[in-house]
Amino acid sequence: MIIAIDGPAASGKSTTAKNVAKELGFAYFDTGAMYRAVALYNMRKGNVGPDTYNVEGVINSLNSISIEFQYDADKDQTLTFLNGENVEDEIRDVPVSKQVTKVSQISEVRKVLVDQQQSMGSGKAIVMDGRDIGTRVFPDAELKLFVTADAEVRAERRYKQMRNNGIDVDL
Repeated sequence: MIIAIDGPAASGKSTTAKNVAKELGFAYFDTGAMYRAVALYNMRKGNVGPDTYNVEGVINSLNSISIEFQYDADKDQTLTFLNGENVEDEIRDVPVSKQVTKVSQISEVRKVLVDQQQSMGSGKAIVMDGRDIGTRVFPDAELKLFVTADAEVRAERRYKQMRNNGIDVDL
């Protein structure tokens, strides 16, 4: 069974997805982490940055990127691995957050990651969250949810998340 959870940023889709997966004993995949990992890889290679947007470099990098998820029972958290390196904390930092939109807008990146997501979900009991998860990635998912939240609630959620991660921001 595939459960697809979609919605805007900071609406609670990841929290909902994690809790549903845990309750049902399903695997959980954060598709946004995949785009963040691609952004991080390309930041390290100099293809994207505050003053850099090398689309061809990003596209060419796709064959060099391996993204895996591993559940850490001690932390009760799914960790993201980029080419064997645990990058879970780094992909959540502000520099990556500022660059991930650039990477996610490249159609070739979206195609490669959607193909990987579909492969990950093939024949498994999973919960996936992310934008377009119920429309483009798993249009035939057995259960599709769209989570919404008021803009003020979303801003407060993201503010608390960033502050808890030691990032000095204001609301």
